[in-house]
Amino acid sequence: MFHLRDREAKEVDLVLERNNRIAAIEVKSATSVDRSDAHGLIWLRNKLGTNFHIGVVLYTGTIPYQLDDRIWALPISTLWQRPS
Repeated sequence: MFHLRDREAKEVDLVLERNNRIAAIEVKSATSVDRSDAHGLIWLRNKLGTNFHIGVVLYTGTIPYQLDDRIWALPISTLWQRPS
């Protein structure tokens, strides 16, 4: 588990790796997010190809939705709710 920032200031808040598969997370305090909020995740996905498993933008809204291929916006409350 680590934070990623390259020399060009491209950044991802949290990167998790297991068995060469990457899950990446951005955290936003906004009540709504769009594809532009996932620019670091999109950059990482494009760089890693098939090793990139999933990207998540956690936000303070209430609705989960897909932002791009393998990249989702999820309410931060997802972290403490039981799956239904």
